[in-house]
Amino acid sequence: MLKKLLFILLTVFGCTTVFAQQIQSPAEFLGYKLGEKFTPHYRVVDYFRYVAKTATNVDLKQFGTTNEGRPLLAMFIASPENIKRLEEIRHNNLRLAGVESGTATTNTPVITWLSYNVHGNEPSSSEAAMWTLFDLVDPANTKAAEWLRNSVVVIDPCLNPDGRDRYTNFYNSVRGMMPDASPTSREHMEPWPGGRVNHYYFDLNRDWAWQAQKETQARVALFNQWLPEVHVDFHEQGYNNPYYFAPAAEPYHKDITQWQRDFQVTIGKNNAKYFDQNGWMYFTKQEFDLLYPSYGDTYPLYNGSIGMTYEQGGISAGLAVVTRSGDTLTLAQRVSHHHTTSLSTVEIVSANAQKVVDEFKKFFDNSRQNPPGIYKTYVIKNDNNEKVNELAKMLTRNGIQFGYGLANKSVTGYNYFTGTTDQYNVDANDLVVNAYQPKSVLLHVLLEPKTFIPDSNTYDITAWALPYAYGLKAYGIKESFKPATTSWGVIKPAPLTNTRAYAYVSAWQSIADVKFLSALLKKKIKVRYSETPFEAGGKKFTAGSLLVTRAGNERIDFDRVVSQIAADLGHEITPLSSGFVDKGSDIGSYDVKYIKEPRVALVSGDGINSEAMGEVWHLFEQQIGYPISLIRYQDINRIKLADFDVVIMPDGRYNDLSSDNLQSWVRDGGKLIALENAVAALVDKKGFEIKKKEAKKDDKADAKTKTAVKIYADRNRDAIRSSIPGAIFKLDMDNTHPLGFGFPNYYYSLKLSDDIYEMLGEDNWNVGTIAKNGYVAGFAGFQSKQKINNGMLLGVQSLGRGSVVYLVDDPLFRSFWENGKLLFSNAVFMVGQ
Repeated sequence: MLKKLLFILLTVFGCTTVFAQQIQSPAEFLGYKLGEKFTPHYRVVDYFRYVAKTATNVDLKQFGTTNEGRPLLAMFIASPENIKRLEEIRHNNLRLAGVESGTATTNTPVITWLSYNVHGNEPSSSEAAMWTLFDLVDPANTKAAEWLRNSVVVIDPCLNPDGRDRYTNFYNSVRGMMPDASPTSREHMEPWPGGRVNHYYFDLNRDWAWQAQKETQARVALFNQWLPEVHVDFHEQGYNNPYYFAPAAEPYHKDITQWQRDFQVTIGKNNAKYFDQNGWMYFTKQEFDLLYPSYGDTYPLYNGSIGMTYEQGGISAGLAVVTRSGDTLTLAQRVSHHHTTSLSTVEIVSANAQKVVDEFKKFFDNSRQNPPGIYKTYVIKNDNNEKVNELAKMLTRNGIQFGYGLANKSVTGYNYFTGTTDQYNVDANDLVVNAYQPKSVLLHVLLEPKTFIPDSNTYDITAWALPYAYGLKAYGIKESFKPATTSWGVIKPAPLTNTRAYAYVSAWQSIADVKFLSALLKKKIKVRYSETPFEAGGKKFTAGSLLVTRAGNERIDFDRVVSQIAADLGHEITPLSSGFVDKGSDIGSYDVKYIKEPRVALVSGDGINSEAMGEVWHLFEQQIGYPISLIRYQDINRIKLADFDVVIMPDGRYNDLSSDNLQSWVRDGGKLIALENAVAALVDKKGFEIKKKEAKKDDKADAKTKTAVKIYADRNRDAIRSSIPGAIFKLDMDNTHPLGFGFPNYYYSLKLSDDIYEMLGEDNWNVGTIAKNGYVAGFAGFQSKQKINNGMLLGVQSLGRGSVVYLVDDPLFRSFWENGKLLFSNAVFMVGQ
């Protein structure tokens, strides 16, 4: 009997072992070889879930969903022993970083995180993710088993499922029986808006630090729960380019350590070894720099990882395309290249695992004990609870520690807004950030007033300091001060005590106030605003403050509805018992205007910058909750514009713009809001008084340029003299105009071009202008700096019974330029009422 039982047990064990070894490859599971067709996202998910059920050394986590409901997944792969103690490894890693308290051991697996397909129309990497997963779990792969003895590998197969499916559905719907490799064929001409972006047309690769999108919020939350030692972001570039891998190009941010630089070289050389063996073309140290903090390579670097981007040529290549060199690039080749660098990275990290872990610990030890930068304490003045709350949420999402107030209330520090060193008092609700903490590098990068740029030929914007982006006064202090309190919670207003008011007043200083207005309008509550400052109920209110009066809202639930909306939003309102104010114009004055509930249309479609359009769309739907209609640019002369009160023209190419229909609509009382290149499109159009300001020629400099012999090798350097990849300028703001309501007499704008316009003429309003010394931070070529002065950047033109709002720069840039959201909302809700 005992022999029989032993035989049964051995048989079961043997069958289980055989079953575990029979993990299907992607080709066996999908029914086709990788590279023969594009795999829909749901089938990628199916394969990962199949492996999770079949392999014994994996743990699959769903950490979120997209806007369109697709799952976000991360597969954790380790040795059978380590997969059982995954949480122990995670907590130990956080202890190494000092994020969690306790004693950590450095004899721990290194964590390598591989992220694929952040841009939906760069789809080869998700295919490679399946292949890489199979190689790591295949029991026959002894090399992989050896790597996993000291490594945990994390695979995120698709960072942008909505964009990926937008692209693959397009391609699969237009391809023929055989791929057409001609670059001019339809399958290589992706329609607007393209698959690069997510549902709201955001570039998720620019969103790591800001986390404006739900996909990024979920992913970075998981990332910060682990803090991997190595992170690779897999991309594609134009199909005429060979493969790119680290080391990266200059400029490197000065806070990136020498070890991080050096190990990029180590990884790059290992990748090069395999590419050399196969005769594949590649390049390093060009184009892709490490400065802007919100990429999938820089954000991990500023969080202690070895962060890298890998770029395969292939955008718009479909299944096959003929390149400029006459070669045919196939999807199968693209997948193979990404698969090779995936395994190469895991291999070389495993070979250096102990050194990588030791340097990871050293990074965070140094962060806590010797933070970068001259400022050791940052104070953000709380001039507006709701703005400070938004900043606090952003810091919290990034794992940056902060508190409120100081025991020593009087300090001296650098004033961001004046550029001088001042003495000032710190109030109990001022936000205080001490630099001696694990995330001090990321903190310094996000808060330093001026980013040091050793090389001005950059890939992205060069200025982003949060005090300017949020419009909050800030001070940098060279001494280390700890906040009086480190507990954080949303600063909530005091509960209302007056349940029956003559009127309720709300400030107008932030996007939270716009959200409150939107909620009132959706409940059919009539709202007014004051054109002038006033004092009432013991408080001071600026121009633009909202007034919700009982007059015009004769309904029995008036007080309950208004107070409930405020309570639900955590929004402060002040009840007034009388329309007779202490100072300024009374509530019934002609200085108090009624806000008409606007019907808003947003121009979209061919020619429109999809990301700029998406910023507006996301603001309305996800941030202020106000209805908006999307109309196509090609239909603008056919639709009935009278159905709308406001038309928003985002950045784009408005070729063949016929302005007659628009102009007639504006004259009849419409409001047109033009942003960036939409402003340029109205130049020289009948009825629109916008004129570009041309830079004055310096005859001496011009003559010198003409006689100088240009050097071909310097052509890129010469071009940056007139470039401005993203710099901060200070505007003089007329805050008595509705477009300037809620602002001081200045505004910080992120300029992405040197566009500037002549002052608008009589009967029009130059609300945001710039003088000679408007430059604040970031790189701007000297020719651009000379041009950006004595001109208009924010203006309002009266046209018949309507108005045209000119916003030359993007106030909603990537949804992280928080202060611009109020400016844009002024254009929508306040101007022309």
